[in-house]
Amino acid sequence: MMRYPAPLAAAAVALAALAGFVDAVAWIELLGFFASFMSGNSTRVAIGVATGDWAAVRIGGGLVLMFLSGVIAASVVGHRFAGRHKAPVMLVVTVALTTAACAAWWGYAMAPLLLLAFAMGAENGVFNRDGEVTIGLTYMTGTLVRLGQRLTATLLRVPGDHAWTPFLALWLGFVCGGVLGALASRTSLAGAITIAAVAAGLLTLAMAAATDRSARVRRVAPPQR
Repeated sequence: MMRYPAPLAAAAVALAALAGFVDAVAWIELLGFFASFMSGNSTRVAIGVATGDWAAVRIGGGLVLMFLSGVIAASVVGHRFAGRHKAPVMLVVTVALTTAACAAWWGYAMAPLLLLAFAMGAENGVFNRDGEVTIGLTYMTGTLVRLGQRLTATLLRVPGDHAWTPFLALWLGFVCGGVLGALASRTSLAGAITIAAVAAGLLTLAMAAATDRSARVRRVAPPQR
């Protein structure tokens, strides 16, 4: 995360907040299933198989498949717009969330939540380099591991740059987004998803502006000698 300029690092925190928002909404609506936390959904599928709860298997399996579909869609877009993929991938996220909001307003129950999982899968393709995710936006386990490692290195005064605040900011962004998502879900599913869609649209514009600014800076930077 430290490799990115400040505007993109701030966008990463905002995207983590969006993921927390969406995950909280999905968890409340689906009574314990997630839009972004596929380890949790996979565990629910496993327990469902063991206990014969086939409804849980269908819901959890559907969410996992939609999340995977979002990852694939973002990867295709990333290959198509190699080197300038962030805004196009965010556009995929925005379209998915907008479609989910429309489906919710039209009275559909499950389709909007499946689209939330698709959007969260796609979101993980925003910060991607050479086919690998560089910032995990929708899952915080890796972030907390890195936070703990950096804190330990700082306490032990290990030589090198061991900045830990970016990882703390990413985790706090996710948690704050979850709080807002839980509050928004008190109104209606459609209203909560609409908020997420609008936020994604604004982040798409911000990502495009930040990416364009970074490109201009690279063009005017003096050559290395």
